[in-house]
Amino acid sequence: MRKLCVILAALLSGLFGVPAAHAADNGNWSVYPVSSELGRRPYFYLSADPGTTLTDQVTVTNKTAAPLTFRLYAADAYNTERDGGFAVRTPKEKQRGVGAWARPARDRVSVPAHGSVTVPYTLTVPEGAEPGDHPGALVALDERIAAASGSVAVGIQQAVGARVYLRVNGPTVPALSVEDVTLSHDQPLVPGTGESSALISYTLYNRGNVTLNPKVALKAEGLFGRDLLHRDLTKIPSELLPRQKIRLTERWSGAPQLEWGEVKLTATARDVRESAGASFFALPWLVAAVLGAALAGTGVWARVRHVRARVPRGA
Repeated sequence: MRKLCVILAALLSGLFGVPAAHAADNGNWSVYPVSSELGRRPYFYLSADPGTTLTDQVTVTNKTAAPLTFRLYAADAYNTERDGGFAVRTPKEKQRGVGAWARPARDRVSVPAHGSVTVPYTLTVPEGAEPGDHPGALVALDERIAAASGSVAVGIQQAVGARVYLRVNGPTVPALSVEDVTLSHDQPLVPGTGESSALISYTLYNRGNVTLNPKVALKAEGLFGRDLLHRDLTKIPSELLPRQKIRLTERWSGAPQLEWGEVKLTATARDVRESAGASFFALPWLVAAVLGAALAGTGVWARVRHVRARVPRGA
């Protein structure tokens, strides 16, 4: 019997990718901050001292022709491992920041067709809260499980959330590192018969307490410092949240088929610059096989000579 898998499509078009100008929206409903005296707000930008309680309001708009009921909750944000996208914790996960400190006045809200409901909420920062950024969201979750297309029994829950960018006042420490750089080659069997490539993998780690907007440059040098590659990488998340670690890859098409060198990644953000690298030795498969066979033959020959040398004369 096939099991029902529930996928929380958390914050479709609201927390992944670039959100709409004034609301997180998935086409059926939207969630956004109530307008302030300065105008519309795309997100909640909040600042508070430890021990402070803030109040604000969030609006949920139903764009369908039928009434909808949502579970309304606060959640902590994190970067996804796959691509570093902005995502939030589910209601069943442990909340430690905004998700634990913010409380909507109602945890469930019914919104009429083509209507809107505004709900107040409070956010209480604990006395011992760590200074720095604490990103999160106020999420409207449709708890109904919709059937998904395909042969596998999969159910989908949808949610949309308005981002909350909370900064707890105090010392800020931006810190960034590049870790665990690796390189793997994809070589043609016969040298010169096809194009080779290399996959460079690395980890970006925000070790500080503030959100960073990192940029990464890749450089590859061959033997004697020969310049092989120099580019600014584009598949970098626009926001790397505090204490978050993400694994990224970059494809190097046209990588050399026979080379000994090093790749180096340099990550920069506000007030930080860190680098890490890895050495590589590129060798075509056929050349590697021939060398391997030659080395194996040499090893056998040396072993036979060694054994013969130990046999007494006349034996």
